[in-house]
Amino acid sequence: MEELGEGEWRARAASHRARMERWTLPYRERRRRREAHPVEDFLFTYYSLRPQQLERWQPGPGVRLLGDTRGLGRGYRPDGAGVVLDPALLPARLHRTAGFVHGLVTATAGRPARLGCFGLHEWAMVYRTERPRHAAVPLRLGVAGTDAVVEELPISCTHHDAFRFFTAAARPRNRLQPRRADQVALEQPGCLHATMDLYKWAYKLLPATPAELLGDCFALAAEVRELDMRASPYDLADRGYPPVRIETPQGRAEYARAQQGFADRAAPLRERLLALCGQLL
Repeated sequence: MEELGEGEWRARAASHRARMERWTLPYRERRRRREAHPVEDFLFTYYSLRPQQLERWQPGPGVRLLGDTRGLGRGYRPDGAGVVLDPALLPARLHRTAGFVHGLVTATAGRPARLGCFGLHEWAMVYRTERPRHAAVPLRLGVAGTDAVVEELPISCTHHDAFRFFTAAARPRNRLQPRRADQVALEQPGCLHATMDLYKWAYKLLPATPAELLGDCFALAAEVRELDMRASPYDLADRGYPPVRIETPQGRAEYARAQQGFADRAAPLRERLLALCGQLL
């Protein structure tokens, strides 16, 4: 049992909040101005955790907090001179979620990374459509050039939540037809969306998730999102995102190297998530 005095755990809480404000404050300012950002808003609009929840510090299980602990929320019980988070006091729903996350993350971690998708899911989302998701951002190769890339390169997306946004014309071009029921059977560590989803699984386990783990998952997801959009068909160079030109052999090699790097960095986060799930099962 780790024990933290009030000064120490409040300092950790302040540090976590300051770290997350790198993303939450600009997002709040954009919302105030009614502006959208095609890259950075994704982690707040696609994922459901609110900025104030992301900023909030939680110790996770196995930590005794001393001092004035009012306002920590549910799931805490007195322990000696302080309080601890007791998984037994958390809702049954959270324990069921931990079981699912444990199974999914274990299966994903046990597979080799597939590095041949080249981010074509974003291209498949605009294939033969007059209504691209980011209509305010131009297509780097134009409509015809974008469609040609989709038709020339094999598509092998394994992630249901990416595949479900494919256009109707693009769906038959995917080597797989992943369904929600196939998620545990198909997800693999090379997938950018599977790596970003570590953030989702971390916040789905709140308030049991240590804030440091939540923050690490979010920070990695933010980096992965940048690659996701740099390799997309959109022209974001004027926003500071130089393209990864996956329509070329050099660009595909660059993408695969970055994929492998993210898979390597995600591996210890998966281990930490599995350890947390083990405490909740």
